[in-house]
Amino acid sequence: MTPTVLTKRADFLAANRGLRVARPGFVLLVRPNGGEGMRYGITVTKKIGNAVVRNRMKRRFRELLRAALPEHGLPDHDHVLIGRDGGVERDFAQLGEELEAALTRAREGKGDPPRRPRKGSRRPRR
Repeated sequence: MTPTVLTKRADFLAANRGLRVARPGFVLLVRPNGGEGMRYGITVTKKIGNAVVRNRMKRRFRELLRAALPEHGLPDHDHVLIGRDGGVERDFAQLGEELEAALTRAREGKGDPPRRPRKGSRRPRR
């Protein structure tokens, strides 16, 4: 089964409330999606670098997910990769191993502790 791409912002926000597995090059978010099949999304913020760097990182992540999700992904879950600073310089094979390890942790339900709220964040969540 080939995974489909997340396109709606609401899906990315929903994934942010799911399981979180942090690695040096990325953060993996995994959340059940109610039977819509295996889906994935990629996010790289402007903090990372210029457009060339961000697009390169997204291309690398896309290829990693295409290779790893059919075998190691969770069925009927959304998978979101968030790029971290330094992820573009990491070795591609090493990123692949880290993604497989992160997917294994997610399958076992072993996520990292939830993030603390940002300081000064007064806006209610929608």
